[in-house]
Amino acid sequence: MNSLGILQSIKMALRSIQSNKLRSALTMLGMIIGVSSVIVLVSIAQGSAKNVTSQINQLGTNLLTINTFGTDLTLTEDKINVLSKLNGVKALSPVVSGRVNVKKDRTTSQVTLTGTNADYSKVRDTKVSNGRFINDLDIEYRQKIAVIGSETASTFFGAENPVGHYIQIEGTSFKVVGVLVSKGSSLGQSGDNVVIVPLSTGQRLVKSTSINQVYLQGKSEDQMDFVMNEVEMAMASMYPGKSDSYSVTNQQDIMDTMSSVSSTMTMMLGGIASISLLVGGIGIMNIMLVSVSERTKEIGIRKAIGAKRRDVLLQFLIEAVVLSGVGGLIGILAGVGIGKILSSILSLTVSFTSSVMLLSFLFSLAVGVVFGVFPANKASKLNPIQALRYE
Repeated sequence: MNSLGILQSIKMALRSIQSNKLRSALTMLGMIIGVSSVIVLVSIAQGSAKNVTSQINQLGTNLLTINTFGTDLTLTEDKINVLSKLNGVKALSPVVSGRVNVKKDRTTSQVTLTGTNADYSKVRDTKVSNGRFINDLDIEYRQKIAVIGSETASTFFGAENPVGHYIQIEGTSFKVVGVLVSKGSSLGQSGDNVVIVPLSTGQRLVKSTSINQVYLQGKSEDQMDFVMNEVEMAMASMYPGKSDSYSVTNQQDIMDTMSSVSSTMTMMLGGIASISLLVGGIGIMNIMLVSVSERTKEIGIRKAIGAKRRDVLLQFLIEAVVLSGVGGLIGILAGVGIGKILSSILSLTVSFTSSVMLLSFLFSLAVGVVFGVFPANKASKLNPIQALRYE
């Protein structure tokens, strides 16, 4: 078929759609709902995945965490020194933590306390916006100093700079030497309502000398499996037969697990939304079959004056593809609009990607072709003499 014939078929298909505006609009509605559903649901799933990934990244880079369970298994100073000297370990930070009462003037609040060392800022990627972080001298001389989170700073000091001022922690005065950069919530917990003190002082405040948690930073991301193996072997030699009493977790393992869950969720939501696209395709096929029945005489006249079977086939196929294609384009616009509205109203993280939009549009076109072939084929096979007699 030459380009003139194709152009003629497109014109006739468009004319047919324009002559039945309401029916065409209702047919396209199925595709609009289908495409917009795919875009909205997949974008919400991808946005959630990005949000979780960023929260895990906030925990620190190249991070390993050792946790011990029960009072009979604690990490003593000499054992922590052994871990810090392992080949792949760049920095190590022991931690004691608990909830403490903090007071300034008439304001009192319960805050999460962390007692740790100077390397904590590197290991956990914790930066200060004002002042400084804990240093080795603070720990050695059991200094009563504190670095506070941005939320804690606003609770007790408002807009005032807290550095140099004092707060009461469990009735003891502590000098604020730094304020942390806001990290927001991480895995459901606020990272900003905290007080960080030197490890020696923290042990006294939580009334416990036992260390049950240690963070380790690997030298490079590529070596993390090797470092984890090193740490597990060191722990096994220090605590033989007690592997159930401690755990070594790799941040990358958590990230991989979350990515796997997110990918499954995205595929599942995309699959559910795609069902509505198929329903829209069935609607297109239904309308096209009705259209063939209504225009039987027109088809007969066309064939009688020389139209070939492929001309008729192409006309009805183009009609189906135009309906699904226009519905797909409107669906993309509707999906982006609905996604942005949901993002602002429900405070959701929505991540739009051009690949999802393109795939949704191409899928809508494919649905138009697949469900348009049968009615178009039926129209092209009509006997011209019988079609002319049809009433």
